[in-house]
Amino acid sequence: MIRRSLPLLALLVVASVARGAEPTTKPVRVFTAGHSFHMPIVDPLAEVSKAAGLDHRVAGRQSIGGSTVTQHWDLPDERNKAKPALAAGEVDVLTLSPHLLVPDPAIDKFTDLLLEHNPAARVTVQVSWIPRDARLLDKSFKQADRDTADLGEIRTATEVYASKMREQVAATNARYAERLKRPVVFVVPVGQAVTLLRERVAKGEVPGVAKQSDLFRDELGHGKEAVYLLNAYCHFAVIHGRTPVGLPMPAAFKRAGLGENAEKVNRLLQEIAWQAVTAEPMSGVKAEAK
Repeated sequence: MIRRSLPLLALLVVASVARGAEPTTKPVRVFTAGHSFHMPIVDPLAEVSKAAGLDHRVAGRQSIGGSTVTQHWDLPDERNKAKPALAAGEVDVLTLSPHLLVPDPAIDKFTDLLLEHNPAARVTVQVSWIPRDARLLDKSFKQADRDTADLGEIRTATEVYASKMREQVAATNARYAERLKRPVVFVVPVGQAVTLLRERVAKGEVPGVAKQSDLFRDELGHGKEAVYLLNAYCHFAVIHGRTPVGLPMPAAFKRAGLGENAEKVNRLLQEIAWQAVTAEPMSGVKAEAK
């Protein structure tokens, strides 16, 4: 079923997180492995976490363009940064960005390796926005096509992808339920958040962003600064179990070309991220009205 936009009251919230994703007060070492729709979150995520007073530490990063999780698992030992970090017990949260090809068996392999050496650790999996607005094989797709896209169709395609991801996450959590008594893998609904942002742009509600295509750098769908900051805020909410609403704007976003609108857009991205994360049943985060 497709989720509809939450009422404004849902944005006036405090975090109430599911067991296994409690608000963090101790150091959190985060390793990020994924493709180009995921990797730009590393630095802004660390910056906004520090601004929130959290001890968020970058444990490492491993990037492969257009990758599946299996490609990260299969990297030769001399090039693989993720496996040694996990095996050394130096990671509390592993963030992954599966390709559209899910289930991906390497999600379970990474989870097993991580928990073997740190039983208190967690894994997040990103539901990305879909390249070329779900017209994957249409090489005639142009940036301008995004401005007349049927967002309902995009929302449906994203939900199909998310449902497949949830199925694998549920199965992995079930394997650990008896031993660890908590979820170990969580879903980060970035694709849903990007669709919400595009809906707001289409309605003329994002100052300084005139059309949906202004959010992306190319036909494939690599995002501009607003998309990746939105992604970072979604991960902040899932990893740290709290709302990003009210956090100061990251330094890099000041160079996004939004001028005096930057602060307003930053706030809007925070609200959209929180809305998407609290609406996702497997994010580990839920909201309660004040």
